Amino acid sequence: MHSKKLLLFSSSSILILLLVFSSISVLMAEDAVPKTDGSPAVHIVYTEKPEGEDPEAYHIRTLASVLGSDEAAREALVYSYKTAASGFSAKLTPEQVSRIASQPGVLQVVPSRTLQLHSRGNLH
Repeated sequence: MHSKKLLLFSSSSILILLLVFSSISVLMAEDAVPKTDGSPAVHIVYTEKPEGEDPEAYHIRTLASVLGSDEAAREALVYSYKTAASGFSAKLTPEQVSRIASQPGVLQVVPSRTLQLHSRGNLH
């Protein structure tokens, strides 16, 4: 019985997390469209989980190393992921994407994309 509750909790947590990520993507849809003119677009930056440091502070520090200041990093930061994954989404130019991808602790940088879910009628 205890393992069933744990499984339900884990599934519920994952579903809630997916809904949050989806909502953020929808809200940022116009910024998420890949741009070819060199202007900033939203990217998701996956990082190692920081040890002994607040995740958001680590994300700001990582961004600031490329953007030049904490203020610029806070302006570019869209969201800081702290629970299921470690990383953040931020508005970055193509040059900044290249530079941040080579920073220590950065695992991957990907463009944010908005996906449209399609269903065939009622979910009930």
